[in-house]
Amino acid sequence: MSVPSPTVGQVMLTELPSPVIGSLSPSRAADFKTCPLLYRFRSIDRLPELPSPAATRGTLVHSVLERLFDLPAAARTLTAAQALLVPEWDRLREIEPELDQLFTDPAELAGWLASARDLVETYFTLENPAWVQPTEREQLVEVILDSGLRLRGVIDRLDVAPTGEIRVVDYKTGASPREVFEGKALFQLKFYALIVWRTRGVVPRELRLMYLGDRDTLTYSPDAAELGRFERNLLALWAAIARATETGDFRPSPSRLCDWCDHKALCPAFGGTTPPYPPPVEESA
Repeated sequence: MSVPSPTVGQVMLTELPSPVIGSLSPSRAADFKTCPLLYRFRSIDRLPELPSPAATRGTLVHSVLERLFDLPAAARTLTAAQALLVPEWDRLREIEPELDQLFTDPAELAGWLASARDLVETYFTLENPAWVQPTEREQLVEVILDSGLRLRGVIDRLDVAPTGEIRVVDYKTGASPREVFEGKALFQLKFYALIVWRTRGVVPRELRLMYLGDRDTLTYSPDAAELGRFERNLLALWAAIARATETGDFRPSPSRLCDWCDHKALCPAFGGTTPPYPPPVEESA
């Protein structure tokens, strides 16, 4: 397509995109906030991690709820949702054959599938899917901020009302947090809300966390000023990540979460030795 020549006295201005200085997702941001060394192991060293039954169950339940909304509204019943469990499990196993190693005992697998079935049933106590028509499901969203930092993530569900109001929904297969930890629980949804605001120009009306582990729901309504502060906090977090990447100084931050870490044997906090620091590379989300 040809570009028209400027007339006399007119200056042609071309808006150039900001150069990308890095990429950040809610999970990687949470890793660094929890333990900088864990961030290094996952984002820079890219060490493999074994799938866990709990995490895999969460993936399965998310997949079932995503597929549920492929059905007409009247067909979104508990029976239909539970009928999706085994086919979705088979699909996940085909995509990731290593999942077959999780269960060697058929009885253990049956109990695990039953627990996933219970979580799906809990979802129906929190919401009637026949009354919901999501605009997006398991949607990859991203934006490049003016600073050049790319934010990206996958939203479980985005609901847009006819009036244009937006609700961001996230399913959690664990239990709801105590009140003191609610801010940490909302971090992921504020991250998504910021992306939605920057890409659509609309601050989400509601952020909703649905806890299938104990039949609870956490809702929150952000505003533009709060999301602006959240953006500045993310930029400060990225600056800390960039400094650590440049120096190789990723320090461990021991906590009770270490009991579930796949990399405990490599952590100096537990007598381990970290691998040699690799050359800096562009971070992935």
